[in-house]
Amino acid sequence: MSEAQYVVAVRALCEFTAKRGDLDLRFTPSPTAQEGMAGHAVVTARRGAGYQTEVSLSGDYGPLHVRGRADGYDPEQNLIEEIKTYRGQLSSMPDNHRHLHWAQVRVYGHLLCAARGLDQVELALVYYEIGSGLETSLRETRSAAELKALFEEACSRFVAWAEQELRHREARDEGLLALRFPHADFRPGQRQLAEAVFKANASKRCLLAQAPTGIGKTIGSLFPVLKAAPSQRIDKIFFLAAKTPGRQLALDATRTLCAHAPELPLRVLELTARDKACEHPDKACHGDACPLAQGFYDRLPAARQAALEVPMLDRAALREVGLAHDVCPYYLGSEMARWTDIAVGDYNYYFDGSAMLYALAQANGWRASVLVDEAHNMVARARSMYSGELDRAALRAARAGAPPLVKKALTRIGRVWAEIDGSAPLPYQVLDTPGDKLLDALTGATSAINDFVAENPGALDPDLQRFHFDALQFTRLAESFGEHSVYDLTRQRNEKDSLLCIRNVVPASFLKPRFEQAHSVTLFSATLSPWHYFADLLGLPEDSGWVDVESPFHAGQLKVHIAARISTRYQHRAASLAPIARLMADQYAQAPGNYLAFFSSFDYLEQAANLFAELHPDVPIWRQERRMSEPERAAFLARFHPEGRGIGFAVLGGSFGEGIDLPGARLIGAFVATLGLPQLNPVNEQLRARMQAMFGAGYDYTYLYPGLQKVVQAAGRVIRTEQDQGVVYLIDDRFDQPAVRALLPRWWQVDRIAD
Repeated sequence: MSEAQYVVAVRALCEFTAKRGDLDLRFTPSPTAQEGMAGHAVVTARRGAGYQTEVSLSGDYGPLHVRGRADGYDPEQNLIEEIKTYRGQLSSMPDNHRHLHWAQVRVYGHLLCAARGLDQVELALVYYEIGSGLETSLRETRSAAELKALFEEACSRFVAWAEQELRHREARDEGLLALRFPHADFRPGQRQLAEAVFKANASKRCLLAQAPTGIGKTIGSLFPVLKAAPSQRIDKIFFLAAKTPGRQLALDATRTLCAHAPELPLRVLELTARDKACEHPDKACHGDACPLAQGFYDRLPAARQAALEVPMLDRAALREVGLAHDVCPYYLGSEMARWTDIAVGDYNYYFDGSAMLYALAQANGWRASVLVDEAHNMVARARSMYSGELDRAALRAARAGAPPLVKKALTRIGRVWAEIDGSAPLPYQVLDTPGDKLLDALTGATSAINDFVAENPGALDPDLQRFHFDALQFTRLAESFGEHSVYDLTRQRNEKDSLLCIRNVVPASFLKPRFEQAHSVTLFSATLSPWHYFADLLGLPEDSGWVDVESPFHAGQLKVHIAARISTRYQHRAASLAPIARLMADQYAQAPGNYLAFFSSFDYLEQAANLFAELHPDVPIWRQERRMSEPERAAFLARFHPEGRGIGFAVLGGSFGEGIDLPGARLIGAFVATLGLPQLNPVNEQLRARMQAMFGAGYDYTYLYPGLQKVVQAAGRVIRTEQDQGVVYLIDDRFDQPAVRALLPRWWQVDRIAD
């Protein structure tokens, strides 16, 4: 196969050329991936001894190299089969789905005839109904000449696009070879980071990179991956961030690179959550309800081509292109993920159980380099991705709106749940495993809901649908339940209801395939130590690299004081308020300017802010509120202008503890009145016990490391450039302990104050 060939999967070719009609995302009872694989296995097991499964086939057309795996071939009947699993009534399957399925099996038919010199072949679409086991086979006979003509017609519709993509890839790689760093020189530390990222990609390894805030980690990691792309034949770069500011930094960095190299044809896409990108949140995602879903696939080709003319497809640009062509901007973005060079999005797009970018990389055989920004968040985020919860109050709400047969199945769950409640009388209790009785009841209920929807297409009661999705997630996680998770019951305050949770504590086994699929994964943050904590919990490959980038800052820029005579422990908080207020007021009087003060909770924050305002009414203050909107967060940050004065009160680990950039006089100091330790409660104590059993470091893995990461992140808001000067107060006697001091940045020079 020559370098000039464009490789395309059979499914991708058919989706590009054969999809037509409406976008239809009505809630339908489609089988899970495991059910689909099990269904395929049932069908193929029914075939004769000579039946061949997963038949690899490929063929060429001009620059196209088309490849895929046919589900099955029966040599005795000269029959090639495409197996599709479904639930409910086959007659309710949309025509455009059937059209796509026929296109796939006909391509496989041509490839088989060409490979084996056949004059004709029998083709079959085999539809297998998961619930009943009923198999429906739709058959046709096609000559090799007919199939060749159909194959060439499909390829001719795709080849112009493929040639365009080949030209783009060639021009992109030529431009990347010539790309220069967009600034006069690297910042101190930035070059060390860039070299480590480049070497990781050149050696196809993963990398943990701890690098100080303010050195330009975003462009310092993105640039070397772009430089490695041509020689390593990297197809895609996925830049993943935990929060909106991180994604914006990535978009800004790519704009800087493209402005520096205007001839570089780099395609950049921002992936946005559906609820934020939806134009008609009051309408359902199908052609009968939403005008942007009606005829979506008919208008997609023109929208797709127009989108390629926009190098920076951020949320605003996607919306503009989508609305200009009357297609849904969100699903246009999902389509353009196939044709972009850099995709910028949330962690879940690659690491979640149903991650779109991970699935596309698998299906298309992409070489993807993954950059994970602020990667200290990955442990908590990954745990939430692979946890599932059932709420008994939600079960009751679902039952209230359920049809009779579904209500009966939900009642059975309630009876099993009552038995579990009776055997677990404590407010919080760890249970052994999700028992078969519960899982059988959940499976019965989800099947009943699936059957109901199959017979009654249309909107499902919202409470019932919500519980259905929760039950599906719970049962999926139960299938892989093991040492990496805890199964527990928590009683609600009213004692009437309880929560059942499969709570992931070590996501390593789930994330490991994600790391293995990628060409390279670089996780970077200012707080990634100790490295073994992240390697253990995230499941990084054994040959992963580790770099601790030297700080460009020096101790003279930042005065770090430990207020060692103040305790912020819960039982001492009331006594801590006056000393903290006095310390803050003294520092402000000494150097008026903009400060941030961080506290462990909103309650503690309110108490401290109220007392400070009472004692020092001349000092302006503003506060982080619960559940602030994006405009409210922006207004909070806008108070930190260079000529400003005052103290912003915030919660450690919240929106203002990381990912914000307030250089120079916008922020000259921070007060951190907490070690940031997670709350001492039964759940965290169970986590500590599991961490102790698995890694021999229960307290450190559960409390100390996560807490100090938040502290260092918050303190890192103060020094953002080599010209910045500032002060940080670490307010708690425990900051003076050697084990805690050892986790603070090496370049800090810390002194102890006796106040």
